[in-house]
Amino acid sequence: MIQGEFFDTTPPVATPVDESVERHRRSLQEYVIPKLYRSISEVSAMTGIEQYVLRYWETEFDELKPLKNRAGNRIYSEKEIKVVARIKELLRDQHYTIEGARNVLKQERELERQPVEARPVKDKNQLAIIPPPVSKEVVAIVDELKTIRAKLVEARNLLGA
Repeated sequence: MIQGEFFDTTPPVATPVDESVERHRRSLQEYVIPKLYRSISEVSAMTGIEQYVLRYWETEFDELKPLKNRAGNRIYSEKEIKVVARIKELLRDQHYTIEGARNVLKQERELERQPVEARPVKDKNQLAIIPPPVSKEVVAIVDELKTIRAKLVEARNLLGA
């Protein structure tokens, strides 16, 4: 064993580490950055759809156009993964034909492009708060109350003056 000023062979002593720093380190190590893009094999595993089916659906549905990386591999964004899940739901769960699913996706895309006010309402409870049209009788009563108020304000001004 060599001992001297440059070499120290004494066993290292464990230094106490502040628990808050250690906890902070662990949380940073456990932090996972969400992936922006996924490979076709990852999408296949996530959705349960074979890779060749995903490649076929790209030819049939305009909404499904994954990008390709430098190597030419398909990379799917979250938006495209949602489209794949929607196509799977239409074809496999709701038993649409490819043409029927294509039409449904086209209608949904057109509906998304419409302004919020022009979209049909599925639930009447979700309507924006808009007063219902007022009947003629209500308008007449409101006008009469306005004239009574004007007369009362005029009387108050005469008494106060």
